[in-house]
Amino acid sequence: MTLFTPLQVGSTTLPNRILLAPLTRTRADAGHLPNALMADYYSQRATGGLLITECTMVAPGTSAFINEPGIYSDAQVAAWKQVTSGVHAKGGRIFLQIWHAGRAAHPDINGGVPTVSSSATPIEGEIHTPSGKVPHAVPHALTADEIPAIVAAFAQGAKNAIAAGFDGVEVHGANGYLIDQFLRDTPNQRTDGYGGSLENRTRLLFEVLTAVTAAIGADKVGLRLSPLNSYNSMQDSDPLAFIGFLAEKLNAFKLAYLHVMRADFFGVQKGDVLAVARAKYHGVLVGNMGYTAEEAEEAITAGQLDAVAFGTSFLANPDLPARIQLKAPLNTPDQSTFYTQGAKGYTDYPTLQG
Repeated sequence: MTLFTPLQVGSTTLPNRILLAPLTRTRADAGHLPNALMADYYSQRATGGLLITECTMVAPGTSAFINEPGIYSDAQVAAWKQVTSGVHAKGGRIFLQIWHAGRAAHPDINGGVPTVSSSATPIEGEIHTPSGKVPHAVPHALTADEIPAIVAAFAQGAKNAIAAGFDGVEVHGANGYLIDQFLRDTPNQRTDGYGGSLENRTRLLFEVLTAVTAAIGADKVGLRLSPLNSYNSMQDSDPLAFIGFLAEKLNAFKLAYLHVMRADFFGVQKGDVLAVARAKYHGVLVGNMGYTAEEAEEAITAGQLDAVAFGTSFLANPDLPARIQLKAPLNTPDQSTFYTQGAKGYTDYPTLQG
């Protein structure tokens, strides 16, 4: 199967093209510290071509999930080493997804720290906080003078990731978090150099990529985008133009890969964004969202993609590559444990070997 042919991703050689998609699992300890349970989880999945971690905070006061990990403190760097060493001991490769939640964070989760975004437009609906569900906060619209500190936080997060033993990082530009809040024109209502045209809306992303690639090398940097996904009250008026513009401009960065989510969780926006990305982007292209092994194989064989990131199927099947190779049945994901704490529904899924 083409899925089991090697792939060069920047400075990292993947033995197969079955990637673990970044999945929020909320198992970190207080202080947003990774722990031994997380090390077990990632180590169990080390046979994937590349593991991409859950979204990881590049700055304090930016938590959206209460128990997600961070990469901004020395203690977090030290704690991540048990994860990376565990994965490497099993022969695996792992990138850290670096992330700023923007308006998806909330002051009630972050000790009163104000929520920030491209504009003062909140996410619709409610968010879970330690005191229960509350409406999303109206964010503070970042000033141009405040943006360099956020860019610097991404660069430092990337340096910290390498210090923690990661093989590289994935910049999170998807799913309605801070970078995406600048990229797409529904939340971005700015009239300065960071709003309006595609050139302006992509400015923050390109500043982050410039800083991160300078910090650790472009061959250790991937990027995730979600042109269609309406999660977190997101939309764009022209998602095909959006991905076409970005895919073409991203060639200059010589990234390890571009990771594109092909659909919308809620089916609001539609379009073949991967075909546009493939036509415009000259590097390694990773597809994601709802692929079966058979569909992934067909897409890679046809040259539509170079690799596929599997989410819930890899969550529920630590030995997913072996199951695909043997055409073995798959465990069913337990959605009730996706965002809980503890080992249940996290590290207790059975493998073929028991």
